[in-house]
Amino acid sequence: MSGIAERVRKVPASGIRKFFDLVLGMDDVISLGVGEPDFVTPWHIREASIYSLERGHTMYTSNYGILELREAIAEKVKESYNVEYNPENEVLITVGVSEAFDLAVRAVVNPGDEVLIPEPSYVSYKP
Repeated sequence: MSGIAERVRKVPASGIRKFFDLVLGMDDVISLGVGEPDFVTPWHIREASIYSLERGHTMYTSNYGILELREAIAEKVKESYNVEYNPENEVLITVGVSEAFDLAVRAVVNPGDEVLIPEPSYVSYKP
């Protein structure tokens, strides 16, 4: 057996990583990359995370996400936009927008369908 599998060595570098490497160290560049905030996570959010860990919430949850969170999101959407979603089967928690976007597209687009991607766009949205 020799180190890394051939199929893995053939995987091209991530487009977003190539882009980040290209602009690394450039002055006066506005990042439109991964959408990370330019501030530290607020203390009340970090504190809630610590509290949750201390209570032993360290295991996998439902594939849909924690029901209490889905219920809170459904309520917030109802208050903000006057639309109702059932947190039991119409609200899904993902680890980030790329996963959510991928799931949404896979839910409605079939192989061979034409998909228009406006430019400029996030580099990872291109096939």
